[in-house]
Amino acid sequence: MKKTLMQLAQEEEQNYSSPIVAAKINGEVRDIQSEYDHDDEISFIELNTSLGWRIYQRSILFLFIVAVSNMNKEAEVVAKFTVNKGLYCEVKIPGKPINAHLIHDIEQEMREMIANNIPIVKHSIPRQEAIELFQAHGKRGKAALIASLPHSMISIYTCRNYPDYLYGAMLPETKLLGQFALDVEQSGVLIRTPDEMTDGKIRTRVEQPKFGHILSEAKEWAKILECPYISDLNQINTEHRMGELIRISEALQEKRIAQIADHIASHRNDIRLILIAGPSSSGKTSFAQRLQIQLRVNGLHPIMISLDDYFLNREDTPRNEKGEYDYESIDAIDTALFNQNMLELLNGHKVQIPYYNFITGKREWHDDNFLLLKEDQPIIIEGIHGLNERLTADIARKNKYKIYISALTQLNIDAHNRIPTTEVRFLRRLVRDHQFRGAKAIKTIKQWPDVRAGEEKYIFPFQEEADVLFNSALIYEIGVLKKYAVPLLEAIDRGEEGYTEARLILRFLQYVDEIHDIDDIPNNSIFREFIGKSVFFKEIMTTRQTGGLHAPIRG
Repeated sequence: MKKTLMQLAQEEEQNYSSPIVAAKINGEVRDIQSEYDHDDEISFIELNTSLGWRIYQRSILFLFIVAVSNMNKEAEVVAKFTVNKGLYCEVKIPGKPINAHLIHDIEQEMREMIANNIPIVKHSIPRQEAIELFQAHGKRGKAALIASLPHSMISIYTCRNYPDYLYGAMLPETKLLGQFALDVEQSGVLIRTPDEMTDGKIRTRVEQPKFGHILSEAKEWAKILECPYISDLNQINTEHRMGELIRISEALQEKRIAQIADHIASHRNDIRLILIAGPSSSGKTSFAQRLQIQLRVNGLHPIMISLDDYFLNREDTPRNEKGEYDYESIDAIDTALFNQNMLELLNGHKVQIPYYNFITGKREWHDDNFLLLKEDQPIIIEGIHGLNERLTADIARKNKYKIYISALTQLNIDAHNRIPTTEVRFLRRLVRDHQFRGAKAIKTIKQWPDVRAGEEKYIFPFQEEADVLFNSALIYEIGVLKKYAVPLLEAIDRGEEGYTEARLILRFLQYVDEIHDIDDIPNNSIFREFIGKSVFFKEIMTTRQTGGLHAPIRG
């Protein structure tokens, strides 16, 4: 008779510093209610890890959904996006406005379930039975999603007779789920929890009105595109309507870029420095190129300066806690020289711009690298520190226009299963690094935690400093990325570092149908930066572009 992982976890829990929440069987993440064979390779996942907290957050969301359903069977919850250091959920309860009193009642319901330690039971049922179950509950997106899966049996979680299909492992009972906070957020609820970067403490709420606006815009774009869930994207693909979806998606972005350019042009006497920043794989470089074109349409002739050319010489570069060169730090930039050069340019002086040689790790000065600005030439600077006032401290605020760019997907798996922004950006980077930098998937997977840590430290704290935010996500891109990403991820063998992460991403990609016909994606699309044939990039990058042996982890 097979044993469950839960039984084994109880025997092993004294060897872990935090509660066991899931396990890996032969390298794949499994709920601890799963069974195992005696010859399986098993390792446990404890709470105080990146993966452990993701499982915790998923379980808290399920607890929240069940609590709302307990209060009103007609209620609807849609998990939307991360904002203000929490997960924003739309909540619709007939006859009840979303206010502090209602939030208090939901929290009390959740706390009662935690105190009573209600089981969260996992069980498998035939696929057709699962489809009919969710159709009967009015869960159209969930039923359509399950119908697209190749599996004959579907795993369902149930808590207090409320069934749900959730992509990923869950805790088996509610007693560990006491660490959360609820807040009123617009017409919904913000759920705040701990994560791997807060040392087990609930995230402190940080008001982000500008970021909230761009997320609302993403929601509006999803309505325009009539494609809220992956099942809708798959249907559009099956019905050969992808070309139209691509053209509308691209038109929405082009219109937004034009609006930004119009604003800059209408303030041309003040705005002289345009600073573009955003996390890895958000499409900053292509956006900068497209903005430059739209500014030309407005009669301006912008020039671009690379912040990378202001790196300190390698021996002067600060090091991180691992003893490695910290190219992500603003202290790796010669901000004094940068400010001096920018001020001289804006004051009409001819300036020699440095050139950073990534191979030698030295700054160089070339006789052909002088600049002299005309009145109709704003400067575009693209780099991770663009929103940080330290970078341009000597330049008057009215002369700067700061743009934050990120890929905030408008698409959900279904109402209760969202697609994290970081997941899409990782896929972009994975494909791009293989296409143009010759990197294997394992390298991208290993670098990603350091990239994310750098974003948390150097980018995200400054996003509200932006004058405008731009969403570079395209609703169709996951289906295209799948075609490129799956072979790269499947090439990672069991036992290799990164195998577990690769299997998790492959499990997510099973929900998406591949989009093969990509001819409708224009050659100036931001997305072309990652899959190729962009008008803004050469297909074969030079050593200068890739950065050589000692290049920083960027982009």
